[in-house]
Amino acid sequence: MNITAQLDIRIKPESLDGAAALISDVLRATRAFDGNLGVEVLIDEADPTHFVLVETWESIRHDAAYRDWRSTPAGASALGDILSDVPVLTLYQVAAEI
Repeated sequence: MNITAQLDIRIKPESLDGAAALISDVLRATRAFDGNLGVEVLIDEADPTHFVLVETWESIRHDAAYRDWRSTPAGASALGDILSDVPVLTLYQVAAEI
């Protein structure tokens, strides 16, 4: 069953100018990771420092493998350097019965 991961991030105002390029670079590896079905980036209309990344994964196993990889030196990115707060990750399943 597919999993949707929502990553809610806040960018430091002083890092906003380079944020799109950095996020694009980070997401290149995300999109290429086994099991990734796509990523959308949403920017809050009222607050340009507030981004939501919506990732779709083939399964919870694929998402977990990706999160594990990101915690290694090979998967590390500079995204944390531009964040003003701790990111919030929420995983969702489709409610097939509803």
